[in-house]
Amino acid sequence: MRIPTSRGARFLLMLAVFICAACGLIYELALTALGSYLIGNSVMQTSVVLSVMVFAMGIGSLAAKPLQKRAVGGFALVEGALALVGGLSVLILYVCFAWLRIYMPAMIVVSFVVGLLIGAEIPLLMTLLQRIRRQEAGSAVADMFAVDYIGALVGGLAFPLLLLPAFGQLKGALVVGAVNAVAGVIVVLWIFRRETRRIVRVGLLAGMAAVLAVLGTVYVLADEIEVTARQQLYRDPIVHAETTPYQDIVLTRSTAFTGSPDLRLFLNGDLQFSSVDEYRYHESLVHPAMAGRRSSVLILGGGDALALREVLRYDDVKQVTLVDLDPAVTDLARTYGPLRELNGDALDDPRVTAVNADAFNWLRDARQRYDAVLIDFPDPDTASLAKLYSVEFYHLLGRVLNPGARILVQGGSPFFAPKTYWSVVETIAEAGYATTPYQVDVPSFGNWGFVLATRGKDAPDPVLQLAPDVPRLRFLDTAVLKASTVFPVDRRPRDVRASTLMDPVVLEYTRHEWRDY
Repeated sequence: MRIPTSRGARFLLMLAVFICAACGLIYELALTALGSYLIGNSVMQTSVVLSVMVFAMGIGSLAAKPLQKRAVGGFALVEGALALVGGLSVLILYVCFAWLRIYMPAMIVVSFVVGLLIGAEIPLLMTLLQRIRRQEAGSAVADMFAVDYIGALVGGLAFPLLLLPAFGQLKGALVVGAVNAVAGVIVVLWIFRRETRRIVRVGLLAGMAAVLAVLGTVYVLADEIEVTARQQLYRDPIVHAETTPYQDIVLTRSTAFTGSPDLRLFLNGDLQFSSVDEYRYHESLVHPAMAGRRSSVLILGGGDALALREVLRYDDVKQVTLVDLDPAVTDLARTYGPLRELNGDALDDPRVTAVNADAFNWLRDARQRYDAVLIDFPDPDTASLAKLYSVEFYHLLGRVLNPGARILVQGGSPFFAPKTYWSVVETIAEAGYATTPYQVDVPSFGNWGFVLATRGKDAPDPVLQLAPDVPRLRFLDTAVLKASTVFPVDRRPRDVRASTLMDPVVLEYTRHEWRDY
């Protein structure tokens, strides 16, 4: 039976195609983003999710063949199931990660089910489109896929620009699920209402209402569920948590064995500092670099402003530029009381300019030159971080250095990840720097390594020392520095390669070495 208002019906059906395509891509992006936050290794997460989903879409297309005889009801059922599974997908995986510790198997299953349902959409939609107005197969496919791809474009842009900032990952997926249910069920039932028996319409609408009720209930409880699940991942009480377009930020606070409060910052689950012993780390990172000229200082990373605090202890420092990717981290360092107390309100010092930008791209356009550079990035456990430990990155860095500038890089743990650490050393040397590796003990991290470097591959290795006017330190002195250059036999230089943009071996070293800890 042909629909009387074919033009309007066709428009509404294409609108449903557009919305369903946008929702489908958002589900894919949500699953890959969640995996990157929780597990790291974004390349692997993206590869697994996309390959499983594309494979499942093919299976779903074949599985939809028997439903084409009852395309209206079949499509409504598929969309209802997709809205429920897709909307709950982030919650399901987060619970599997926090409580059950079966994230990867769960991710594969959820990706397969979502892909299966997405794959079933197109054959059913094509059948419904042909019912409205018959056209040649080639033209119908062209029209359908054009709208489908445009919808995917809009969904791909809406995920980072709208959904994540406005709702976060968990609630964002629930909102998309609700939109998916309404678009997939109501639109189709409205268009084909004269072809569908009343009992079928009532049953499908009741099912859609049940899906919306589940999604709505979870949305109301989402914050409580997320807090409870997140707390399972951390030993100490969480006092602040947020998910940004760049990372998952968590602050915990408790009373340490010393009797003083222990404030800890985690980015994507990785510890960045403990207030009980962070001074050991930051004194080791900062003060050897300040033994030379230091009028202008560049800090790359270090948005918590703890390294900045140490730099500002030198009165002759005239200007400091701090470049950190995530504005949420620097905002936290400016506004969260316990963190402000720890960093001494360093970001409010008039000598400081804070920039929120990707350090690699920022260096490409930077014009100012610096006497000292401190590089305090997280470990290179994702592709986006690995580029900041590449030969190309250190070449870019050379363009902003004054003659004789001292550079200090945190290089990870020579004990837990020796290949990673020595690869960082080799990468810096490959880029044309003389290097002096050293390591200290930070109880909350364990053994931790740094690299002091100066420009000039044939130059003598920079001397590891403290400035004559170094302020009073709690951990570091000349004797500690001298001892820090001695590595035990089982942690001395390894046969490793330098890391580049095209061959990020430091990412592979990090992924394999840290997975057992």
